[in-house]
Amino acid sequence: MERRDRVLWLTIDRPERRNALNWSVVRGLRAALADAKADPDVAVVVLTGAGDQAFCAGADLGTMGDAPEDGARFLDQHDARGELAGLFQEMWQLGKPTVARVQGWAVAGGFGLALACDLVVASERARFGATEIRVGLWPFMVTVPMVRSMGPKTALDLMLTGRIVEAAEGQRLGFVSRVVAHEDLDASLEELVGTLAGHSPAVTKLGRDAFYAVLDMGSAQALAHLHAMLTLTNQTEDAAEGMAAFLEKRPPSWRGR
Repeated sequence: MERRDRVLWLTIDRPERRNALNWSVVRGLRAALADAKADPDVAVVVLTGAGDQAFCAGADLGTMGDAPEDGARFLDQHDARGELAGLFQEMWQLGKPTVARVQGWAVAGGFGLALACDLVVASERARFGATEIRVGLWPFMVTVPMVRSMGPKTALDLMLTGRIVEAAEGQRLGFVSRVVAHEDLDASLEELVGTLAGHSPAVTKLGRDAFYAVLDMGSAQALAHLHAMLTLTNQTEDAAEGMAAFLEKRPPSWRGR
């Protein structure tokens, strides 16, 4: 975990295991996100993996096949397997932009983790896949971030085949936001997160929350919700400041309220 100005960088630091998830990693990410949500000085969260080989290779099957505590009962094991679902929910409810920095492999649960971020910035060397079917499993939890990031039949194709997708194809399919040369990845990330951190935190939160709220709504319900959010956002100090700054031809000074 590293703070760079108003940006929090979270790094899965298990390069010897291609940054595979274990219980400690998942719980650590959830704790870090809770801290970021409560910290007004954090404007953006970047998620990445250590080293140059992998963003995250999914669950470490050697350690995540059972519940975190030895001898746990069946229902305890069931609840423990919901840790990843809880992480996804907390990412969507963070109220602040999240960006996946994908420099290598992002497969299985790691694929889902990248897609649960708002934006995915990928090196040209990045590779993605819902590969669970290859080992007799299914990407159950990963289904939700997948269908929120691409067409349902495209997601099903990837789940049924387990095939690997290169970064350029991921961008064509809609789940990669930007593809950059490997050597330009960090510079591109810095530019992007600088832009995100420079916007009104209040309006960013309201708009981002509204985006995720309407994803699962019908059109009439969604429009009613967005109508209310438009009125609410226009009552914020930041909206007034933004319009005043535009008319006065000066940079805005955000107050976050």
